[in-house]
Amino acid sequence: MSKLFFDHLIVLNDVDVLIKQTANTLEEKEELWGLVDEIVHHKVFDVILKNLPKHHHQEFLERFHTHPHDESLIDYLNEKIGQNLEDLIKQEIGDLAFELLSGIKETKN
Repeated sequence: MSKLFFDHLIVLNDVDVLIKQTANTLEEKEELWGLVDEIVHHKVFDVILKNLPKHHHQEFLERFHTHPHDESLIDYLNEKIGQNLEDLIKQEIGDLAFELLSGIKETKN
């Protein structure tokens, strides 16, 4: 997996612990993490595109595709959104972590 500009905002320690406890094989762990990564990516982009005025979408996507690792994209987005994007992403990922933990625990039982 390549580094993305928002990776430093994603903290899923509890999900990691639960996946390690739940998955029986390395293949299962990798599959679960693949799903988690995909969901996180979609959630982050949902937060960005819902808050970013539509007339900036194309420019943001071009910047992202050119330099997906560039953490200055956060500053760009904060300016265009007029809010602290880091807080919005952290809140969304916190909610997602809770949902994932609940879902994994439910499946486990």
